[in-house]
Amino acid sequence: MNEPQTINVEVAYALPHKQAIIPLQVPAGTTALEAAELSCISERFEGLVLEDARLGIFSKPVAPEQVLKDGDRVEIYRPLIADPKEVRKARAARVKAQQ
Repeated sequence: MNEPQTINVEVAYALPHKQAIIPLQVPAGTTALEAAELSCISERFEGLVLEDARLGIFSKPVAPEQVLKDGDRVEIYRPLIADPKEVRKARAARVKAQQ
């Protein structure tokens, strides 16, 4: 059976006040980073540097070199602004102080 020459994917990025999901038709064999670059999504979001961004497909982290399949959604993740471990510690300390 012949492999398709192109596949349909989406590239998604979100900020608290602005989101974008861009549908694309890309050549089979395209990687996650290549799809993000082809979407031109960095032109819509000031300061978004795709080469530095962490990527995922449907909430699962992937390497930028991950080859996409038809129907994949490439998600571009923002950096964490707080260490999750420190946030949990602070929350536990607040709860303990209230008791």
